Amino acid sequence: MEKEKWKMPTLTFSLCLLACFLSFTVSAEITVKPGENVTLQCQSPRGEAITALMWIRSDLNPDTDGCVFFFRENRSYEVYQHPSFRGRVQLRDPEMKDGDVSVILKNVTINDTGTYECRVYVNSKGPELMTTVYLTVTDSGHTAGNTWTEGDKDEGKKEEQNHGLTVGLPVAAVIVLLLVVVAVVGFVIYRQRRQRPDQQVHYRAAVPQQV
Repeated sequence: MEKEKWKMPTLTFSLCLLACFLSFTVSAEITVKPGENVTLQCQSPRGEAITALMWIRSDLNPDTDGCVFFFRENRSYEVYQHPSFRGRVQLRDPEMKDGDVSVILKNVTINDTGTYECRVYVNSKGPELMTTVYLTVTDSGHTAGNTWTEGDKDEGKKEEQNHGLTVGLPVAAVIVLLLVVVAVVGFVIYRQRRQRPDQQVHYRAAVPQQV
């Protein structure tokens, strides 16, 4: 009976941790050089009808300043874009197959540095945040290899792999951390259950042998 009482809170705690973990949106960090093209990747739920797509930058108000990219009714609307992004943003897959709503930002400049958010309208519902991308454009330093060169399929595949690694590393780190915490808690409980106060250790005194 005591074992069942002990298992229930542990199970509830584990489920809460799992729910919190799954509720996180995907985030990525990308560093590129001026003049390059960069792919801002975003994935919406597969099989869901996308009614609209909007990419925004956190320091710009989409209602007054405009957004990075806006797509609705099978076409993009430059009228809703910030002037600095007009003519420089396009869907990586115009058909958005399998929920791919990534966009390509061309000929980046230092002014493109910022936090980009991908918001998707699915089945006539309100916008849902899918991905947050932290983009840094700099002349110096190592780039993350997430640039997109049109017409070069091999390079595009490498970029997608690198981007997946960038996103996957934080996720793997969280999973490993959760496993370590569970292992430590289980070990502590195991030690406590073995070392009960009512348990006594008896020692047998050595009996000298007769000569």
